Amino acid sequence: MSDNDPGVNQAEGVKITDKRKLDPETGAPRASDAQEAPVSDLDVASDPVDPVVELTADLQRLQAEFANYRKRVERDRETTRDLVVSNTLTELLPVIDDIGRARTHGELEGAFKSVGEALESTITRLGLKPFGAPGDAFDPTKHEAISHEYSAEVSTSTCMNVFQPGYEFNGRIIRAAIVSVADPETANAE
Repeated sequence: MSDNDPGVNQAEGVKITDKRKLDPETGAPRASDAQEAPVSDLDVASDPVDPVVELTADLQRLQAEFANYRKRVERDRETTRDLVVSNTLTELLPVIDDIGRARTHGELEGAFKSVGEALESTITRLGLKPFGAPGDAFDPTKHEAISHEYSAEVSTSTCMNVFQPGYEFNGRIIRAAIVSVADPETANAE
């Protein structure tokens, strides 16, 4: 560009603003309009926040955060462990059913008997609890009814026959018991 270009205003020129915080000639900090006057040592000493108190508060906050983190990790580990054990026990239920049927038919003998008893004691130790016996009160959240009848022998809905036991682990139903249900005959009269 030449000085005679029509697009350049010769009167205005280029304006340069130096926004450096240090003066390049003296190396001293520059005071800007937005900055306040420098803080004196007397002002710092009268500051009510003691650095030791501030650091102690930060340390206590970090310690509390870490304690919460440890609790959360431990809770997540327990949840994961329970989920893995529950899934494994669910996969073993058909084997447990076969052992129970073999016992019912008198075929649980010899080495197979010791293996079956060892497996049953292990799942009991892990926390698997069977439920569903004849005579139990019918609970639709725990029992699956496949047949229904009326009987004068019962006063409430009762499980008469258990075709397949139910199981729970840590208070959670893994499998509902399959049962036949009898209601009192008075319900039939309605």
